[in-house]
Amino acid sequence: MKKIIYILFCSAILFISCKKDFINIKPESTVTIDILYKTDKDFQDAVNGCYNVLQNQYQNYWVFGDLPADDIEEDIPNHFDHIAFEQFTVNDRQALLASTWKNYFNLISRANAVLAAIEKTDVAVVKSKDRYIGEAKFLRALAYFDLVRIFGDLPLLTTNVTVEEAYKTGREKADKVYDEIIIRDLLEADAKLPLKYTGVDVGRATRGAAKSLLGKVYLTRKDFIKAEAKLKEVTQSGYALLPAYKDLWNYNLNEHHSEYIFDIEYEEGIGEGSTFTHAFVPAWTTLTDFYGIKGGTPPSDGATTTGLYAAFEPKDVRRSITVLYGITVNGVFTPIPTTSIQASKSYTSKYITPVASNNDSKANWKVIRYADVLLMYAEALNENGKTNEALTNLNMVHTRAELPGYINLSQTDTREKIYLERRLELTLEGQRWFDLVRTGRAYTILQSFGMKPYMTIFPVPLTQIQIINNPAIFAQNPGY
Repeated sequence: MKKIIYILFCSAILFISCKKDFINIKPESTVTIDILYKTDKDFQDAVNGCYNVLQNQYQNYWVFGDLPADDIEEDIPNHFDHIAFEQFTVNDRQALLASTWKNYFNLISRANAVLAAIEKTDVAVVKSKDRYIGEAKFLRALAYFDLVRIFGDLPLLTTNVTVEEAYKTGREKADKVYDEIIIRDLLEADAKLPLKYTGVDVGRATRGAAKSLLGKVYLTRKDFIKAEAKLKEVTQSGYALLPAYKDLWNYNLNEHHSEYIFDIEYEEGIGEGSTFTHAFVPAWTTLTDFYGIKGGTPPSDGATTTGLYAAFEPKDVRRSITVLYGITVNGVFTPIPTTSIQASKSYTSKYITPVASNNDSKANWKVIRYADVLLMYAEALNENGKTNEALTNLNMVHTRAELPGYINLSQTDTREKIYLERRLELTLEGQRWFDLVRTGRAYTILQSFGMKPYMTIFPVPLTQIQIINNPAIFAQNPGY
């Protein structure tokens, strides 16, 4: 799975370049679904095309999941788009909003096409039919979950539509999207996906990934009873924390380890590398030479904040991985020079690995890992009045950072410790902003950065508003 081939997949149906691309509209074509989908291999290639969209989309996921929050900042003054997300000046003309909307609905269209075609196939021919259904539903649910947290109300599409239908398709309430697509899809994915894979299939969505994402969905909706039950199932599925936190970020080791649950997969040298190594290192030649990062000047994004550094206890082993201000060679520390305004003055080493060419890193994006699950489980337990059990799961993560475990805390204190632990454990993994929003703390913490109360979601791209041109069925988010 680390070597998914970029597939020119079903272009007449799925790669639609009409300028009226509100959603992926079914084009007029002499090529039919029946012709395109025949064999088990056809459906495997089709599902691979869904994963492929995520490879593209998740290169910028951190701009939504981390940059608007308080731990990552944009140091470079001419990175205007990123500054807009950090300083809450985003408008509906932002290019990243448009590409994000298009990418996710592209994935949804691909998944819908797979599900429509596979329903009538014979399992004797399509031997992995259940697995492909599970994968398509997991990926569609993930796309809708990301979209609903970014944009709020959405078009609810389980089949691809015609041009005429598209103009009449409005935005459904977020609750309906959760109930009728996200949760239903994940429940079915949970029932159909395998527990694990072997060989080249390692990296595909598993039953554990479906359970974990569903647990996060329940937690987001404050359904703590269901969240506890589903996340408990994950804790009984054979996952385990790596003994050393630093090994999560050692790319000489296998990224599909005991803590791995679901990544967006990248691989260097075959045109499928990620941008993360280049994106998150300062544009300082001494540093890039030290780490073996070649291929051009990094954009120097994703600088870590002084507030994040101060939040770590001095003995927390995660601090020296998460927040750095220079390099240490033979015991001698050299700080990043302050002379260039084009270089961030701090960085994280989470995504650093030798890179031979520009934006061709083998570093994956960790969508869900076991530490995230343990902390979500602890949160659900605590909200359900089971604070001692919550502390047990919290301490599994906390003590791995070589810190003493918590004891005899109240429910309120435990809640705050879990929030802090998520902040320190999951920095620059696309979690902080969404955590602040779902727990109702975003405005309190971020109003000094420019956030207004309505800014818990982002504006729908103006292009989409203009295509429908009917605010009665497709209005902009309030405040934008």
